Amino acid sequence: MKKIYLAACIVLSTLSTQAWSFQTIFIVRHGEKVDESRDPLLSAQGKNRAMNLANILRDADVKRIYVTEFQRTQMTAAPLAEARQLSLTPYAAKESRSLANQLSATDSNALVVGHSNTLIDILQGLGVHTAKNVADDEYDRLIVVHLNKNAAPTYTVLRY
Repeated sequence: MKKIYLAACIVLSTLSTQAWSFQTIFIVRHGEKVDESRDPLLSAQGKNRAMNLANILRDADVKRIYVTEFQRTQMTAAPLAEARQLSLTPYAAKESRSLANQLSATDSNALVVGHSNTLIDILQGLGVHTAKNVADDEYDRLIVVHLNKNAAPTYTVLRY
């Protein structure tokens, strides 16, 4: 009986330790833009999408928000940043793959707002190699990546 109890305690303590090693990264493309210029603003639909994202992630315990140097990513993240009283952490769009090192260096949940041509680099940097590209006309993907220090990352693609 003592052996079973001891084995149960070891299993529970292992599960408890593993639970603390999880981290969730939410990755989205910026919302719809007003035009095809180099650094456009968000359209009304894009602003609505940004508000929806903030509502969806309001209870997700996001502690950091990463955005590129382009205002469309910053505008997409702004409602959540305001609601959570967080500042935006910039990263260079050209350096998307190296962002994974920053994300993995913390244990906190994060939101990353990128572009259709950078999301795959971010995912691969996090160890997710089976994800598909986001098409240039797709703005509704919410990719949820679970990082576990003891196992390979898992991910789920949602629409919002």
